Amino acid sequence: MVCLAVLAAASVFGVWHQRRNGRLTVRERNDTARLGAAEIGVELGKRATLLQFSSAFCQPCRATRRTLTEIAGMVEGVTHVEIDAEAHLDLVRNLSILRTPTVLVLDAEGAIVRRASGQPRKADVIAALGAAVRD
Repeated sequence: MVCLAVLAAASVFGVWHQRRNGRLTVRERNDTARLGAAEIGVELGKRATLLQFSSAFCQPCRATRRTLTEIAGMVEGVTHVEIDAEAHLDLVRNLSILRTPTVLVLDAEGAIVRRASGQPRKADVIAALGAAVRD
């Protein structure tokens, strides 16, 4: 009986994890908290920035890098910045980054518009850019 309960809980968690993985979520916008060149090490994009937190041995991070680089090349004024999470632990803690890859979509002023934990889909990133550029 206990084994069935454990299996059911594991199944529910698996479904929840698959649905949430890589999904760009809307967080409450905090206009006082902004990221800039001082925090991320490079200038922000003129229209938006795709900020990716990665780790050295993360396979989904490589696929995410390819996707975000391609999108940044397609949309004028958008920059892709990849940060090694292990080398920037203070920033990781301040932003509550719990896994890699984590992607933050920043508007032109550095406010976080969208956030994804896991490998995001290309269409979702493009839609998030639309929100970042429009807001």
